[in-house]
This record gives sequence, structure tokens and C-alpha cells, in this order.
Amino acid sequence: MSAPVSWMTQVETYLAYRRSHGFQLAIEATQLRSFAQYADKEDTETHLTIALAVAWARTARCPNPFTWGRRLDVLRGFARYCLRVDPATEIPPSGLFGRTHRRLVPHIYTEAELIALLDATSILEPQRGLRPVTCRCIFGLLAASGLRISEALALTDSDVDLVTGILNIRDAKFHKQRLVPLHSSVTTSLSIYVQQRDQLVPKPLCNQFFLRDDGRPPNQAGVLYALQTLCQKLGWRPRGDYPHHRLHDFRHTFIVRSMLHCYEQNGDIDHAILALSTYVGHAKVSDTYWYFTGIPELMAIAAERFHHFAERGQQ
Repeated sequence: MSAPVSWMTQVETYLAYRRSHGFQLAIEATQLRSFAQYADKEDTETHLTIALAVAWARTARCPNPFTWGRRLDVLRGFARYCLRVDPATEIPPSGLFGRTHRRLVPHIYTEAELIALLDATSILEPQRGLRPVTCRCIFGLLAASGLRISEALALTDSDVDLVTGILNIRDAKFHKQRLVPLHSSVTTSLSIYVQQRDQLVPKPLCNQFFLRDDGRPPNQAGVLYALQTLCQKLGWRPRGDYPHHRLHDFRHTFIVRSMLHCYEQNGDIDHAILALSTYVGHAKVSDTYWYFTGIPELMAIAAERFHHFAERGQQ
């Protein structure tokens, strides 16, 4: 009789399966591996049961029902996967610990904040090195195009056409590819970066567009650290519900400011949202609408338009 497969092996198999379908699962992977370590250590259950799931969920550092419920949400997908080969698997019911979803308001950068942040990159160390230049260009590109940080860092020299001003996003979310046209000012900034980059790092160790001083590509953790360091030096506290500034706030800012501009110009909102959804690489337009729901300015405009619409219907 063969020995039972470890929980860690099952989790890694599940993660590989989901990633093959385009899911990145960065946070989910950490949580599921935590469950696997716990379950393998306990060594009391050969099946995924509700009791085992709840016991693991309660080991979270934040001892509150919301956190426990969120952990079970992550585990539920894995449980459905296990059920395919193990009929004894129990799927934790939703709402076991109460509400698990809440809409956190992001930090939306003002134009003045973006200018101040880009100027502040000059204080990053080493000041005569490539790091300040790279961070300035990355922050500027994220703010001007709404790219995901993973998409920006994955760009190679061949993906950036400085003649036509078009980015080739080859492996976006769900393994989709898209072309992203840039404003001429963004293309100019990228061209200037290339000149500075090639001067400071004449012999890079890879063909990535963005580089560190050692010729290797930067990673998300390093770019995020630079952002939060600058925000701290500027004395900024994030507006909204998140405790720290996030790289994703650049994307959120781009999407929100694009729609606010369209409202101000009395543009065709339906067509604008469809175009914006395609531009930022959303799988469906409802994903773009989601970005608006936590923004008071946009919700106020929507409420006002609905009010006028309702008044016309009563006339």
C-alpha cells in the first residue's frame, strides 16, 4: 500500500494546475503552503475536513473572524480541487466566520503628488547610480499607462518600440497579449532612460528594459521598498484604507483619473470604459467598473447622473 501524498505535494500540484490557466496566485500560494505545513505537521487527517480547515484558519497571526474567513476562502478552491480525486473531502462553507469581503479604498495620487514623487527619486541611493533613474521611470510609466507592476518589470528591450511609442505586453494576466500605445511624452521619457541606462550599465546581464546597477532586473519587492521609502521621507500617509502606499495605486490612479477626465469632457462613458478596459488589459469590463466603486468622486458623479436620469423619467 503506497504512502499517502503529503499536503505540500498536493498544494504544489494544485498551484501548478491553476498557474497553467493564467492565475498568478502569489498571496494564495503563501496561504496554501501555510496550510500544507500545518496539515503535514499535525498528521492527523488524510482528508481535507472542515475541522482541519478551521483549526488551520485560527492559527493566523491576526486573531479575528474576518482573517479566519479569508483564509477559508483561499482554501475553498483547493478543497474543490481535492474533491475531484478524494470523495471524502469536505469543502468549508462560505460565511462560516461571517463576512469576508470588504471594499478597501485605495490611495489615488494627485498630479502634484506624482510630480513630487518623481522628483524625490533623486535622493535614492546610490544617487549617481541607476536606481534613482530606474525608479523614476518605472513610477512614471505606471502612472501614465496603468500597467501592472509585473508587466512593467517583464518588459524587454524588444518589447519597447521607441519609434512608434508602443509597448508589447507579451504575457499579461491570463497569458494574454496586448499592445499599449503611449503618449509622446512617455516615449520621450523612456528614450531618455535608455540613454542613461546604457551609459551607467554598458554591459547588462540580461535583456530586460529596466535594470539595476548590477545589470540585473529589479524585482517588485525592491521597487515597492523604494516607493515606501520615498513616501515616508515626504511625510505622506496613504489616504484610504490601506496602511502603506502600494505600487498598485498607480494603476488605480490611472484608471480613475481617466474616467474623471472623460466625465469632465462629457465624453461617451460606455465607449470610454470599453476602450479603457481593453487598454489596461482587463478580461471583462466589469473588472474595470470594480475600480470605480471605492472612489467617492466617481460614485458622486454616477449618483448625480442617475438623479438627472430619474428626473427626466418622471417628467
